[in-house]
Amino acid sequence: MKGPGGYYNSGNALGLIVGLAIQIATAPVGLHEGSSVTMAVIEYFAGSHGTVALTLTTLVFFWGGEAYHRAWARPDAPDPALNRLGDFLSGLGAIGLGIALLLLGDPLLAATSGLLHALGKFGSTFHRPGTPISIWPAAWPDPFRSAVLASRLPAMLATTVALARGLPEVWWSGSFAALAMPLTLLGCYLLWTKADLLLFGVGTKATRQISTC
Repeated sequence: MKGPGGYYNSGNALGLIVGLAIQIATAPVGLHEGSSVTMAVIEYFAGSHGTVALTLTTLVFFWGGEAYHRAWARPDAPDPALNRLGDFLSGLGAIGLGIALLLLGDPLLAATSGLLHALGKFGSTFHRPGTPISIWPAAWPDPFRSAVLASRLPAMLATTVALARGLPEVWWSGSFAALAMPLTLLGCYLLWTKADLLLFGVGTKATRQISTC
């Protein structure tokens, strides 16, 4: 868990595993239970154009998380080239996420979790830390890292609303199934946000201090 890569991929794995478990658990059970589970897995990863895009996006995010992990595992961490590779791959993943969300019918989250996230990651890829940006005060936090952090907020808000809407169902039925995915997503976003915060100050004197948060 040294550096952001472990937090990014822990969030990716948590969402993937719990989402798949819920898909299997809610699959209709018939005479052929094995076939039902198999179909649930296929539907989860490749049931539509949107889920295929989301599956490919998740693979890219895992790849980016591994690049971050290797960048921060070195004695002279973080390695600038590997860190920028992680940013670039995350930017590609954000574009894929935006496409997946559009295909799944959520244009607002596509614009924030996708477009804004990609802008922040690609900006971090090509902008050298410490280089001034004319329209951005030097005393403010890095604009591109801030954009990535801001891209989390609408999805976290939507997840919190879904969690609040599920509470009455849990109250009346006594089953926590309706809260499983919103709670998992909030956990994922906390892990991803932790990783985002670790990346602030990369390339500056504050890096070593921030990396111990």
